Amino acid sequence: MTTQVFGHKSPDTDSTGSPILWAWYLNEVKGEKAEAVLLGEPNTEAAFMLKRWDLPKPQIIADVAEGAPVVIVDTNNPAELPASINSADIRAIIDHHKLVGGLETKGPIDITVRPLACTATIMYDLMGDDAARMPDWAKGAALTCILSDTLEFRSPTTTDHDREVAEKLAADLGLDIPGYAAEMFAAKSDVSSFSDAELLRMDSKEYNVDGKEFRVSVLETTSPQMILDRKDSLMASMTDVAKEDGADQVLLFVVDILNEEATLLVPNDLVKTVAEKSFGASVAGDTVVLPGIMSRKKQIIPNLKV
Repeated sequence: MTTQVFGHKSPDTDSTGSPILWAWYLNEVKGEKAEAVLLGEPNTEAAFMLKRWDLPKPQIIADVAEGAPVVIVDTNNPAELPASINSADIRAIIDHHKLVGGLETKGPIDITVRPLACTATIMYDLMGDDAARMPDWAKGAALTCILSDTLEFRSPTTTDHDREVAEKLAADLGLDIPGYAAEMFAAKSDVSSFSDAELLRMDSKEYNVDGKEFRVSVLETTSPQMILDRKDSLMASMTDVAKEDGADQVLLFVVDILNEEATLLVPNDLVKTVAEKSFGASVAGDTVVLPGIMSRKKQIIPNLKV
C-alpha cells in the first residue's frame, strides 16, 4: 500500500516541498512505496519552486481513507489536517512546531520534532549520508524550503544549522543564495490574481486564544503596499471568511521581508485589543506596524492575548 506524505492545509513552500523530499527518500532509499500529496493549492512561492525544479504538482486530496498509511510533515495540529486523520494509519510525524495534541495513532510511531526553522532541514539530517544521493531537483526543493521558512535567514526562527544546510545545498547546486531568494520572494509577492478570501486563507493557521478562535494569516512579501492597498476590501472580507471557517476573527499580518516588520490590519476593537495586549502597540487607525515581527511561530502565536 502506498504511504501518503503530506503537510498542512494551505500549503506553503515547506508543506509542498517537504512531502516531495520525504516521498523521494522513502521510495529511493528505504524502498517503501510513497507518494507526496497536498491538502490544498500551493501558494505562489511553492508554485515557483515546482516550476523552477521541474516538479509535477502533487495530487490534492480532500481526506484520507480509513487505515491508509500516512506520514505527516510540517505540522502536528489536527485542525490543519484531513478530517479523518485519526482513522488513518499514521506512520511518522516530522515537524518543527510546538506540540498541540489530539492526534491518535494505531501503535508506536517515529516522531521527530526539532527546534529548527524548517522541516526540510530536519529531513536532511534524518537522511544522514543518504542526503548526498538527492538529485538536484530534491536539493533545490530543500534549499527553497529553508530559504522560505527562514526568510533568507532574516526570521528569528533561523538557526546556524539551517543556514549551514542551505549554504551546502546552494554550493552543490552552484546557486547564489541572495539572487535565488530574490526570485522566490518576487514570486511570493505577486498576489494580484488572488481574491480577498484567497489571500486571507493563503498562509493561515487556526488557533484558540483565551477562548477566541482565530485564523492567523501571514502574508510575507517584498511588496507590502500591493497588499495594503487592498486593506479596506480585505477587512470587509474578514467577516465572511471567519464565519465560513468557524472562527471569531481573522488576524492578518503583512510581513515586510526587506524592512523586517509586520503590519497588522485592525478592523475592529477586538483586533485593537489583541494588538495592544499582545505586542504593546499603540493603535490609532486601521493598521499598526510591528517592528521586528517576522515569525508567526516564534513571535506572533506565543504572544497573542485577548
